[in-house]
Amino acid sequence: QMNRPAQAAAAAHTFFVANPGHQEMRQNLEYYQAMAGVREDDFTDLEAKPHLSEFRLGVRFYTEEQPAAAILHLEKALKEYFVADAECRALCEGPYDYEGYNYLEYNADLFQAITDHYMQVLSCKQGCVTELASQPGREKPFEDFLPSHFNYLQFAYYNNENYEKAIECAKTYLLFFPNDEVMNQNLAYYTAVLGENLAGPIQPREEIQAYRQRSLMEKELLFFSYDVFGIPFVDPDTWTPEEVIPKRLREKQKVERETAARISEEIGNLMKEIETLVEEKAKESADMSKFIREGGPLVYEGASVTMNSKTLNGSQRVVVDGVLSAEECRELQRLTNAAASAGDGYRGKTSPHTPSETFYGVTVLKALKLGQEGKVPLRSAYLYYNVTEKVRHMMESCSTLEKQEGRSDNSHEVHVDNCILNAEALVCVKEPPAYTFRDYSAILYLNGDFEGGAFYFTELDAKTETAEVQPQCGRAVGFSSGLENPHGVKAVTKGQRCAIALWFTLDPRHSERERVQADDLVKMLFSAEERDLLQQMEPEQEPPAAVTVGKDEL
Repeated sequence: QMNRPAQAAAAAHTFFVANPGHQEMRQNLEYYQAMAGVREDDFTDLEAKPHLSEFRLGVRFYTEEQPAAAILHLEKALKEYFVADAECRALCEGPYDYEGYNYLEYNADLFQAITDHYMQVLSCKQGCVTELASQPGREKPFEDFLPSHFNYLQFAYYNNENYEKAIECAKTYLLFFPNDEVMNQNLAYYTAVLGENLAGPIQPREEIQAYRQRSLMEKELLFFSYDVFGIPFVDPDTWTPEEVIPKRLREKQKVERETAARISEEIGNLMKEIETLVEEKAKESADMSKFIREGGPLVYEGASVTMNSKTLNGSQRVVVDGVLSAEECRELQRLTNAAASAGDGYRGKTSPHTPSETFYGVTVLKALKLGQEGKVPLRSAYLYYNVTEKVRHMMESCSTLEKQEGRSDNSHEVHVDNCILNAEALVCVKEPPAYTFRDYSAILYLNGDFEGGAFYFTELDAKTETAEVQPQCGRAVGFSSGLENPHGVKAVTKGQRCAIALWFTLDPRHSERERVQADDLVKMLFSAEERDLLQQMEPEQEPPAAVTVGKDEL
């Protein structure tokens, strides 16, 4: 619009590199290519990372069997990598990020606060490995990115008949993977060609030795804090020696990996079966209750699927009834009335979604601690913990208000759980501050005795409603967290809406610290036999606690 086509071409190209499937931007690029005054070199990536650009060039020349050019660009890539690494690590040195914590409620003593902050900084620095290996448009970062430079270089130097450098790069690569059979064979060959007398004194690169030593020291501290303090850490490298990880933690991680793989496989199978049911009209009357018991994350005794993707006019959507009994719903509502506080879970924001409603919440960890202190029934807190089924993020929420006629706003505007919805452009951008790691979402309702508050799905325009679900006790709505499922909550015009919001991730790097602490607290409070017994017991019949509703509490 400002008649600056060259800058427009560069901006369009930059966006398209990160979003290669964006059809509208593809058309814009074709339009700019046909414009007079726009040159080919105007189509540049404005957000290109120098070390990645040099690395890609080096790999390209390597595959084209031009070893001299490959060496030039790969060595430049290494220099730029360490410049970017130093900058990334420096940016980690900042104030403590409270993440899901309300800083007013963070009451750690001096030593715990120092530990939390230092471990957060170290974890951030280790995360630079992933940050520097991530490329726009790629779903996953390059695996073993830094070591791979030396894999390419050792062979490029060999093809360039520079055996001293080939040996240096091979030995450097073996710092990370000492048991790599092929690289050991290459090293033996280079040594034989050059001669043992000349090859023996050649050492791995000093800067890589220092890098590896520093990284291992940081990992040892992080794994120790994970093992002792329960502060989660996911190693970004595959080359870390096993002895760095405490034995107890190794066994735990093995179980977690197996569980994650099993859940991922089950969810994949579940989604395939749902799509099959949608496509095959002959199976419309299939027994969905049997289907849900065969796998997937929403497995509860007595639960049954009452709506599937087809009846909800979308994909990867499901409504499950009977997740909780009526008495269990009442017990969790009593827990809410006794334990919830305004703004809990939204960093103290009492009206995070609409000024017409006040949000009350209680996290699982808080409920368990109150149960431990005798302020709420411990069995009720455990029921809350148990019903969430190992979720990563979870919160019980209530919207409380008097009768409100003529409201035009929603309780929660239409949004997508793992990307930023731009309804006008019909796109959803998967980048922070969105919770991009969320894979599946669910809402478990504890009541239905209020007016309004219906859950609904829309198209990407946030206006075209595709399905609506009325809340009721024990009903769960499950759906994938991506752009295929924009959703919102209509205004509650009278009464109190109580629900448990759940988000699931298959990425262990985003393990919720509060959940880890809640798991540890449950293990401390209950033996395995007690936990089994609590799951079998019926909730006690207690009179419901009164819910105080402020007259103009908006």
